Amino acid sequence: MSRSITTKLVLAFLLVGLIVIGLAAAFIWGTTSLEFNRYLQDQRQTAFATAAKAYFEQNNTWDGVETALQQQGVIAPPPQPGGNQPPPFALVDTNRVVIIPSGPYLRGQIVPVGTPGQEISLQVNGSIVGTILSSGQPMIKNPVEQQYLNRINLALLIAALGGTLIALILGILLARTLTRPVNELTSATRAMAHGDLEQQVPVRSKDELGELAVSFNQMSSDLARANQSRRQMTADIAHDLRTPLTVIGGYAESMRDGVLKPTPERFDAIHTEVQHLQRLVEDLRTLSQADAKELSLNREPVPPSALLERMAQSYRPLAAKQEISLKIETEPGLPDLLADPDRLAQVFGNLISNSLHHTPQGGEIVLFARGEDKNIILGVQDSGSGIPPELLQHIFERFRRGEPSRQDGGSGLGLAIAKAIVELHGGSISAQNNTGKGTTVFIKFSK
Repeated sequence: MSRSITTKLVLAFLLVGLIVIGLAAAFIWGTTSLEFNRYLQDQRQTAFATAAKAYFEQNNTWDGVETALQQQGVIAPPPQPGGNQPPPFALVDTNRVVIIPSGPYLRGQIVPVGTPGQEISLQVNGSIVGTILSSGQPMIKNPVEQQYLNRINLALLIAALGGTLIALILGILLARTLTRPVNELTSATRAMAHGDLEQQVPVRSKDELGELAVSFNQMSSDLARANQSRRQMTADIAHDLRTPLTVIGGYAESMRDGVLKPTPERFDAIHTEVQHLQRLVEDLRTLSQADAKELSLNREPVPPSALLERMAQSYRPLAAKQEISLKIETEPGLPDLLADPDRLAQVFGNLISNSLHHTPQGGEIVLFARGEDKNIILGVQDSGSGIPPELLQHIFERFRRGEPSRQDGGSGLGLAIAKAIVELHGGSISAQNNTGKGTTVFIKFSK
């Protein structure tokens, strides 16, 4: 396929070059021939007029003028081939009688005044003694003149052939320049089709092909990252399912075999693991709905202060149990958000739970809301351990945990769900480590 494109491009460039060169050569040849013929005509006309006028000045008559001009070489006898041919001019006297014939003007013919054609009057001592008429006959060149024109035509032919060769070489080089990135992209896509998603092609220019290469590299990186995330997600889901199922299966098998007696405590342990499985399944369902754009929102006006107060009331008992201060800071006069309050509560529930898990005793969690330009900023700030810098930009990815040891027992989907809900509202979410210690998560909505 690439060879076919290269061949087509080379032929296209060559064809364009040939057309341009052909048109230029034809124009130059036509202009050169026209101007050369005009030059010869003017030159011969001047020589003819000068010789005829000089003859009349010397003899004061036109008798014998044709023979005299033939002897001077200005004109040649009609039977004589080659050499100086009769010019395309006729000479008439003051009575408009043809003295020297040419073309349609015959000897002795009277040419009426106003006959179409160019006329040049011959004056001697201020009086018109004759008139030169253009007969419209083609200009016949002598061998020297024809040789000069042939050399010009040969030079044009050589220039045209040279231009064609240059057009062919440039066409080949340009075609290879254009098809090389296409060939590289083709090879890379074939490798991706065979499962090797991590492909990068060199960016050789800043034009459309360069932009295509940059987009391809970005797509390849995103696909490779998504594939790695998919594999990691599959492994994490298997891990999260295995642990509670192992516990449930172990208790059930032991009680069935009579090794353990059914007790309320053991049923509570089984119930706890079942709830963990239900939360995991619900989180996965929420994310699948977000991916399919099927996550519904019941929007209504939501005052930011009321939302934060609701969340603080829900989590203050747990914060007090861990000896963590939970505060609210809201800027007065903020407009209501047109949002789904239950979904936003789900977002803040995930954020506050993470902060409670990573904030030590005596620490502080602040729920805040403020205006910034044309935006409303909501967020959660804690004084916990913070997030490792290398993980900060990945915490909103699925199954991404700030602690690789997975000691928190979470599904790793909470922040991914929070991101999906916020973006579904048309907002954005981000996180940064505080200057002192802890982390702040920002949620930005347009007013």
